[in-house]
Parts: sequence; C-alpha cells; structure tokens
Amino acid sequence: MSSPLTDLDAVIHAPKRLAAMAILAATSGTDFSFLRTHLQLSDSDLSKQMSALRAAGYVKVSKSGRGHGSTTTYTITRAGSAAYRRHRQALEALLHAEY
Repeated sequence: MSSPLTDLDAVIHAPKRLAAMAILAATSGTDFSFLRTHLQLSDSDLSKQMSALRAAGYVKVSKSGRGHGSTTTYTITRAGSAAYRRHRQALEALLHAEY
C-alpha cells in the first residue's frame, strides 16, 4: 500500500501557493491584484509564489498593456489542474486515514 505522502506536491503544498491554486482552479483566470488582495500578500511575495508555480508548469501568465496600467493575468494549466487534483486527493487520504 502506498503512502498518500508520495502524492503530495512540494510545489503546491506551500500554503500561499496552495491558496493561489485553489483560486485558480475555481476560476477561468484571475489577475495579480485579485490574488494579492485575496491572499493578503505583498507584490514581491505574490510574484515569488507565482513564479514557482509558473516554473513548475502549473500556471500560465499573460500580460497586457505597459507601465502603470498593465495587467498580469494567471490561468491554471492542464498540468496544474491535474497536479492540484492529485494533491487534494492526497490531502484527503491523509485526513481520512485510519491508523
């Protein structure tokens, strides 16, 4: 029998990234300011967290405009959706395990 720990995703598991993935999984995409406000993170911290998710291939970044009026939008990728679903299933297995 395999352990649910093997299915936990270290990239997603960090609380800030897990929260961001939860938002992205429930939407068709969201912008930087929405995530910053709802996660209550600084610009630099949110950028760092989203960069880690992007590097893993879990989110796609789109930018429109330039300068002060520019918008950065994030969407979850297919790989990100699958990884998030596996991570949630592993968490559920841990929470419901009988020892």
